[in-house]
Amino acid sequence: MTTQDPNRRSAGGFFRTKTIEQSIQDTEEPDHALSRSLSALDLTVFGVGVIIGTGIFVLTGAVAKENAGPATALAFVAAGVVCALAALCYAEFASTVPVAGSAYTFSYASLGELPAWIIGWDLMLEMALGTAVVAVGWSGYVRALMENIGWHMPDALSGPDAADGFGFDLLAFLLVLALTAILVLGMKLSARITALVVATKVTVVLIVIIAGSFFIDGANYDPFIPEAQGTIAGAGLDSPLIQLMFGYEPTTFGVQGIFTAAAVVFFAFIGFDVVATAAEETRNPQRDMPRGILGSLLICTVLYVAVSIVVTGMQKYTELSVDAPLADAFKETGHPFYAGVISFGAAVGLTTVCMILLLGQTRVFFAMSRDGLLPRFFSRTHPHYATPYRSTVLLGVLVAIIAGFTSISELAALVNIGTLFAFVVVAIGVIILRRTRPDLHRSFRTPWVPLVPIASVAASLWLMLNLSGETWLRFGIWMVLGFAIYFLYGRSHSRMSATTDRLEP
Repeated sequence: MTTQDPNRRSAGGFFRTKTIEQSIQDTEEPDHALSRSLSALDLTVFGVGVIIGTGIFVLTGAVAKENAGPATALAFVAAGVVCALAALCYAEFASTVPVAGSAYTFSYASLGELPAWIIGWDLMLEMALGTAVVAVGWSGYVRALMENIGWHMPDALSGPDAADGFGFDLLAFLLVLALTAILVLGMKLSARITALVVATKVTVVLIVIIAGSFFIDGANYDPFIPEAQGTIAGAGLDSPLIQLMFGYEPTTFGVQGIFTAAAVVFFAFIGFDVVATAAEETRNPQRDMPRGILGSLLICTVLYVAVSIVVTGMQKYTELSVDAPLADAFKETGHPFYAGVISFGAAVGLTTVCMILLLGQTRVFFAMSRDGLLPRFFSRTHPHYATPYRSTVLLGVLVAIIAGFTSISELAALVNIGTLFAFVVVAIGVIILRRTRPDLHRSFRTPWVPLVPIASVAASLWLMLNLSGETWLRFGIWMVLGFAIYFLYGRSHSRMSATTDRLEP
């Protein structure tokens, strides 16, 4: 009996896998290698830097008022559990396959080339839109701070939402270009700037938690889980997919309201998976990747729960504002100074969210380019800085233009569905790789396989089903475009194509 070569063409080559040994060998290619300079602390800082953004300052109040009341803290715990299940799978893959590309690279090693392309294409959408959405949000905070001191941006340069005719968000555009330049100059510089900004951001969050705890009124927690008050109705494609498919209608408040809220606050956790894209630039990825991924998620979950408890204790959930709940809660208790501190912390903190999402996108693009699925021209690294400068500049300029010209708040849900789709693929990949490559050394092993990966898939799919039909439609259109590019370019230019052609009898 003969064993089949793992690189042998099958199913038309759509599911040819790239061995982990080959993936690691590719990281040593001259002109296509990244510099290893990151520690576990750097990775944790990256994770905290990208996870803590507008979610902690905005979503807490919105879901408390509309979905879960004081039980919003439990919604954050539920969303954190979903992310923790996925994080355990990411930690095993990132430590076993320390190569740029995150879920794309993991999929290539376990599921095959076409699934890897799909997930890579999905990740680029997720991170590009995520960067642009956050850049627009940052611009809004900065304009508000400028107006507080008497400076006003012209409407034409404040984005399409602020202008009647032509609108260009100059601040969002310039932010993305500046962060692109920092990423080109090197990962260590990026890590130092991120560490400084994250320290400022976490300090602001801690000030909010500590100061707010003095203004808590226990009566505001009664009832902790408000009674269910009917269903969340949507019309047509605005309805959740689960409602369109099965007629199930999620409720507001009550126990079901907690899980409805979890699907909303999940957006606040997006980003820990971006840490995995830096595996190739980590000095000791086998040890440090699990610490960075799981450590950053734990820190942020604790902060989110604490903030939600404070804000619902300061002000009755029915009276919370949706746009700026934390800042307005402090104003209502007679402490407007803290409202200014929160706005400053949000503006400063969003810079790191943008930078790390942009970092993740460029690393996925770089990995796909190095494999030949995208033009190899973009996988060359800078001779001095050892960064993928060509892909970084290309994507930075494109995202800057998107952030400047487009009103994309309605596309934010695509970031959610893209992330959850990646979670599903990574969890399935862990199960497959355990069966196909049991010989691999795994410095970190996901516990209770296959139970934990299966639980991760089920939890992620449940949250995906709670997203609107319109979001699924847009996601499908993006996937169709991705399939077209793969069949027109990627499949024939893949480096694995040349390898498998030589293996044909």
